Amino acid sequence: MDTKTWDFRNINAHLPANDDIEEIKRIYQQGGLIALPTETVYGLGGNAKNDEAVKAIYEAKGRPSDNPLIVHIHSMSQLADFTQNISAETLTLMRHFWPGPISFIVPLKPGYLCDRVSGGLSSIAVRMPSHKVGRYILQQVDLPIAAPSANLSGRPSPTLFEHVYQDLNGRVDGIINGDQSEEGLESTVLDCTVFPFRIARPGSITKQMIEDVIPNSVDAVTDYNSDKPIAPGMKYKHYAPDTPLTIIRNFNKVPTTLSEWHKVAFIVPDNKKHLVPQKAQFISLCSDTNDLKEANHNLYSILHRLDNDTNINHAYIYGFNDSEQSNAYMNRLMKAANQQEIEGEDL
Repeated sequence: MDTKTWDFRNINAHLPANDDIEEIKRIYQQGGLIALPTETVYGLGGNAKNDEAVKAIYEAKGRPSDNPLIVHIHSMSQLADFTQNISAETLTLMRHFWPGPISFIVPLKPGYLCDRVSGGLSSIAVRMPSHKVGRYILQQVDLPIAAPSANLSGRPSPTLFEHVYQDLNGRVDGIINGDQSEEGLESTVLDCTVFPFRIARPGSITKQMIEDVIPNSVDAVTDYNSDKPIAPGMKYKHYAPDTPLTIIRNFNKVPTTLSEWHKVAFIVPDNKKHLVPQKAQFISLCSDTNDLKEANHNLYSILHRLDNDTNINHAYIYGFNDSEQSNAYMNRLMKAANQQEIEGEDL
């Protein structure tokens, strides 16, 4: 398959050519797959009404078919087509946080979307991105677009066009280049089929931020123990580079018998650089241990970098202390490191 690319990085300076938009719209309508940028990560988009398109998403990613997809929209008016019985509290949160990096799981109205997109569930996760390019594409195409992260299943999610191209060139119809994703981690997923609501996947919109809008609306228990995932990233291995990765909180616990320090990378905040062994490689995670937003933004790019650098055969990465602000980062990191962590107090 030939994969076409479109460069929309200068959308603020000029609108894309009509021919490009018509081509993208036609591909989506005909069941093709096009990766598009969002503020969280790049998504692999397909028409959520088209069963063959959604099937192709799972095949292109090598993704298990019981792992549900998030449907992306550009307007709340689209909700009436495929959702039902959305609570007043949920609508309040949608109006407050959309467009933005949060997905809401709501009751599904049968018959509009294809059955495959929900993974066999009676609910659907839906989101309205804020990324200028991603939202512009959704507005022009005017279809509900199912869009998991645009990477091979299990691999680190893509935050750059180059990440998508590396994983999916030749496997999809097209890729839209729209600069680096601002957030860097996937959206918060809030299960609104129950009340209090439950966070099915942590992201940059935290429990406290939600409860600042509707007090006492989020269950403190957010761990779903079920073989049937209701949101992406709940059941299967995710976000993992091929390079062995170990989470570290205490440098005194690092093995001292390593023979090839020059092939070991330490991914830590700049203010911890002085603790990195002299012969090891240093990769900046963020400016300091308080800058979780920068760490979130940089995480996936760093994981991609590990696999592209033949001079790194093992990496240690900084683990933040447990807090509401670090939940999303540590959720992704624990999966990326396959739970491998050197125990000990924070540095």
